[in-house]
Amino acid sequence: MLNNPPGPTLLGFDVILIATVLAGMASAAVVMALYAAITIKDPMAKRVKALNARRAELKSGIMVTAKKRASLVRKNETADKMKEFLGSLKMLQESQLKTVTQKLAQAGIRKKELAVAVIFARLVMPIVLGLIAGIVIYVIEYFPDWGTMKRFAGFAVAVGAGYKGPDIFIQNMISKRTDKVRKGLPDALDLLVICAEAGLTVDAAFERVAKELGRAYPELGDEFSLTSIELSFLTERKQAFENLAYRVDLESVRGVVTTMVQTERYGTPLASALRVLSAEFRNERMMKAEEKAARLPAIMTVPLILFILPVLFVVILGPAACSIADAFSDGPGG
Repeated sequence: MLNNPPGPTLLGFDVILIATVLAGMASAAVVMALYAAITIKDPMAKRVKALNARRAELKSGIMVTAKKRASLVRKNETADKMKEFLGSLKMLQESQLKTVTQKLAQAGIRKKELAVAVIFARLVMPIVLGLIAGIVIYVIEYFPDWGTMKRFAGFAVAVGAGYKGPDIFIQNMISKRTDKVRKGLPDALDLLVICAEAGLTVDAAFERVAKELGRAYPELGDEFSLTSIELSFLTERKQAFENLAYRVDLESVRGVVTTMVQTERYGTPLASALRVLSAEFRNERMMKAEEKAARLPAIMTVPLILFILPVLFVVILGPAACSIADAFSDGPGG
């Protein structure tokens, strides 16, 4: 019986297999893009529902209604089991739990029990991915051409990805959310200035800005709405502003919070302080845009050399090279 010849390989990887996997991923991405384009949802609907629940929670002074308490208890039981397991292994610290909770809040996830799940995933995922990689690489020997160092490197990458995967995923969510909040903050401060000059209170101004900017900047509208609710129901208004700085990992937001706290404490004019902050943030955004524009020539150098200049040389020198080749071929010895 004849053995089928092996397919083409690149750096020890089967090119046909990699192409098949990439084609499948591209097809799945196209299907997801079409589904997302067809099923367009209101970005504020889910946030408004969550904010209304938060308003009811602060107003009533209890966590949830009695009807939802059973499901919450079941979730807490799962989180408690994971917490007990991590505590038995001496792998759960209170400072670590607070850090993960803050990162989840900055990513827009306000379920505190998920912090235990993230820490639990750091423990479980390296073991799971390490076992899968060990079986694939060493037991099944799916990559028989790999040497000892390449096999160990693949196993180490799988374990490292399992440990750092949750942190990288959460940090990516934080970065995207922070960028969206940063883009809408100068416009929000301008609207806050207008609301303050119109005579609205601080909590009413935050609520109005959240309604006006909710569709353009849903994340910023979500944070401002929650701050407005906490300003209305919390006993200390300073805590509401500090919660805003806690949930948003942005230096400019901390500057706004400091200004609001000082305004509440000393009675300084709110509109003038916010106007100065808005001008500073706009200048900062313009400086970042100018910095990116200044880096553009250096960034374009590599694509220019690799992709544009060779084509240009072919277009310019190609006809001359063809003429020279024809002249030599038609010479006396031709």
